[in-house]
This record gives sequence, C-alpha cells and structure tokens, in this order.
Amino acid sequence: MNKAARDADRNSQDIELIAVSKQQPEDKIETALSDGFRIFGENRVQEAQTRWANRRALFPDLRLHLIGPLQSNKAADAVALFDVIHTVDREKIAKTLSLEMTRQKRQLDCFIQVNTGEEPQKAGIHPKDLPAFTNYCRSEQGLLIIGLMCIPPIDENPAIHFGFLKHLAGQAGLKGLSMGMSADFETAIAFGATHIRVGSAIFGNRLAR
Repeated sequence: MNKAARDADRNSQDIELIAVSKQQPEDKIETALSDGFRIFGENRVQEAQTRWANRRALFPDLRLHLIGPLQSNKAADAVALFDVIHTVDREKIAKTLSLEMTRQKRQLDCFIQVNTGEEPQKAGIHPKDLPAFTNYCRSEQGLLIIGLMCIPPIDENPAIHFGFLKHLAGQAGLKGLSMGMSADFETAIAFGATHIRVGSAIFGNRLAR
C-alpha cells in the first residue's frame, strides 16, 4: 500500500485500509486487533453483530464499514452497529437509512455503490442514474454522501472502472472513492482510491460456507 502510494505520488495517510473480516475465524480477528487494526469491513449485518457487538466496549476506537448489500429490514441494526455504509444503491434503502439515522440520532458516512459495468446480476446504481440519485440522497433524504464505491467486473481490466468511478465522482463533487480489493488495490490507489477493501491479502482465504 505504501509503495503504491509512493508510485502514484500520493500520501498513504490519505488512503484508509479497511480489513475485510467477513467469514474469517476468530483467532485471525484477534491477531489483527492485537496488531493494531481498528478499521474493519463486513458484508453481512448479522455476522457483523455476532463478531463486533461485544468488542465495541473493548475497542472504542473501532470503525466498522458495511461493504455488502443491505436489505431494508436490516437497516436499523446496520445504523446501530456500523460507522460507514458503502452500498447505498436505491431509493428505498436511502430513505430507510435516513429514517433510522434520525431515529437513532446517528449520522453515518455513506457511499453510493455504482454498477460501473452495468452488470444485471450486480447491485449498484447505473451510471446514467447517478446524478438524480445523488441529489435524492443528499437533498431529499439528508444523507451524508462522502463518495462512490464500485466492484469492477471480474473479467475486465479494473483500471477502466476505477478511472470511470473517479470521473463520476468528480462530476458529482465527491472526493471519496471506495475501490480496490486484494487483487487490484495498487491499481485503485493509482486512480485515487481513498478507501481500499482488503481481505485475503491480510487474513488469507475465508472460511468456507
């Protein structure tokens, strides 16, 4: 990460490393905490509750990111547990999150997930719908949108999608770019990633479901 930042003439302090702890065994989580990691990413609300609810009291500087899809019936739990939501991608979830944040008196940072490859099976707002959706989230729902997030198609050059996301963020006046995982975070950093989501490169392979 530091080398990629230097190569891109960037300060690594401007890039947040999110340790993706989904489906990892408890001993690896404890090792990461002992090594000083405090920023973690989870895909599932229920799994994250089991792992982190009790650890909040032990590690008050924990910062938890929801990087997986969010269903509206889990919004209350997500707002209570997480600090950042990376997957705002439709009006229903934006409205539900806004209501929950108001009810719980918690203001979470949010990213809009963009389906840069326009893949029918993948979550995320289509690029052409992004301006209107960003305005809806900000102006109508009062969400604190700090940036955009994407997951490039697995069979395409990620650089194309990272560059596209940066372009879209610039058009929207957003600085945050949540992009890059274990296999491509160096490329993401070169294209301006502010948040990289790294799992297997830190923890090794996940537990089988």
